[in-house]
Amino acid sequence: MHRKLLILSLSAAMVCPSALASSDQWIEVSSSHFTVLTNANEKQGRHVVDQFERMRWVFQTLFPKVNTDPNTPIFVYAGKNGKTFQAVEPQAYLAKGSLNLAGYFMDTPDKNYILLRLDAEQQNPYATVYHEYTHLQFRSAGEWMPLWLNEGMAEFFQNTNVQDKEVQLGQPSPDDILYLRQQRIIPLPVLFKVDGNSPYYHQENKGSVFYSESWALTHFLFVSDREKGTHHVSEYMTLMSHHEDPVVAAQKAFGDLPQLQQALNTYINAGQYKQFLMHTAAAVLDESSYSVRPVVQSEVDSRRAEILALVHRESEARELLAAALKVDPKNALAMETMGGIELRSGNHDAARKWYGDAVQLNPKGFLANYYYASTALHFGTGEPDPAIESSFRAAIEANPKFAPAYDGLASYYAMHRQNLDQAYTLAARAVELQPGNFYFRMNTANVAGVMGKYDQAVAIFQAALKLARNPGEIAMAQGRISQIQEAEQARAQAEQQEREFESQQKQEGGVELVHGDAKPKHPNEARGPKHKLLGVIRDVTCSYPNLLEMRLEGTGGKVIKLYSNDFFKINLTVVGFSPQGSMNPCVDFNGLKAKVEYAETTDNSVDGQIVSVELHR
Repeated sequence: MHRKLLILSLSAAMVCPSALASSDQWIEVSSSHFTVLTNANEKQGRHVVDQFERMRWVFQTLFPKVNTDPNTPIFVYAGKNGKTFQAVEPQAYLAKGSLNLAGYFMDTPDKNYILLRLDAEQQNPYATVYHEYTHLQFRSAGEWMPLWLNEGMAEFFQNTNVQDKEVQLGQPSPDDILYLRQQRIIPLPVLFKVDGNSPYYHQENKGSVFYSESWALTHFLFVSDREKGTHHVSEYMTLMSHHEDPVVAAQKAFGDLPQLQQALNTYINAGQYKQFLMHTAAAVLDESSYSVRPVVQSEVDSRRAEILALVHRESEARELLAAALKVDPKNALAMETMGGIELRSGNHDAARKWYGDAVQLNPKGFLANYYYASTALHFGTGEPDPAIESSFRAAIEANPKFAPAYDGLASYYAMHRQNLDQAYTLAARAVELQPGNFYFRMNTANVAGVMGKYDQAVAIFQAALKLARNPGEIAMAQGRISQIQEAEQARAQAEQQEREFESQQKQEGGVELVHGDAKPKHPNEARGPKHKLLGVIRDVTCSYPNLLEMRLEGTGGKVIKLYSNDFFKINLTVVGFSPQGSMNPCVDFNGLKAKVEYAETTDNSVDGQIVSVELHR
């Protein structure tokens, strides 16, 4: 939940969003961290790059222990006026009477987009951009950073004023001040413990207090540290990074909490809010290193289409891409963008073809390689495919900091039960790059489970549970933990019963039993070709120790019999719904729609061994 503060005027009319002056000369200005596409002049383009480099320097200086560089590119579209800006503006803001945006931020898994209108004249025109850019800077700290500080810093830095020689920080927020003076603020011990499931984060009446108070406390602490030469905020962040309890960490870093509460109340009502300056003369910014190049119209159209596809203006995006490809049939960026449009539209075969064409033209393009491999992995035949593996590896080589490529290759190996040690290393690397990503941890735990490392899998699932942001994610993590724990409990009980039975047989002079696991009813390893079938699961039966047998009634009338000798090793995913609790395959699978991947086996009594189950609503 991001509260957008838009200090903006109302738009009285709408300019045709697709009208771009063809006579505009577009240029690209790039530093090592930002790429700016603009139809303004070179001086303005360099100024935009320089402003963001100075903003980045502020975070590096204030938070030297936090990795402030995202693992994906930051692309800035800087329109010289309102007409150019509206050519990429989100659909929701184009209607008559809508808020007149000056800046917009889009955070996607593979790229970060900043949209700017360079002729904006409002106070703090880029407040929303700076707010979300702050969140981006602290994404790597998402595993441990409490919500109040994450949102408080975003609110604090959104009013930053970047100038040529200095950066002004801490401009007061009149709306927050007025609101807090009219409301009863949240007790600090409660504020410190607010997480993604708290009503203070989701309910509008409570959420507004949470945001405003988070800003006020952050402002108070930052200014106090600056005035007194202390480092209480940094100390608090260090404690939290070591997973200290948030209230205990606050007591250690800030002192007596009732006194802090009283000081905060006084600060809110006193009306004496201070700002501070950071002089950027010490910043190591080499403006001569910025590169500048002219950009042809077909590339501009491809870039604009890339944005339009993400702001729900897909038909315009398709028209631009068709025109760009007509002018330049070897436009890899246009092909990559078309692949993204088809993927979001559910046209997986078309998406794979577009991505494949883009890879052929640009073998080192990390996004095209990643999405080609990912689309083939999740929507292909399910058979092992060397092209999938090589494309994931090409994406990693092209961008070693792109976490999804590591996660994707790990999933490929785990799905086909190949290179499991390497799969775990790859999955762990994805978590290392994005420690706050819930799904990367879930996948790492799943790989550990496939390897039979159940205790390790549970520990990772529990770590993922701490990152869950909604009831569906909570249920998913808790369900997997319960599955493993119940399986281990059942296994222990079965082994105990077997020992007791063996002991009784020996006492009665019965037949000698062979120690160890019971002989499986079906082959343990099915090395035949793999297939996928979508259908409804029927007649699920389970028997000792973890054998599962079932029928799958395919949507085309095909019916097959499948099995798993260890149903806790089935790679289980869900699509379109969230489990309400732990799922027991022996009980909960029956009657559910699912896409099942299975491998042929030498056992003629069944059609195959289950590899993965993807449950559908």
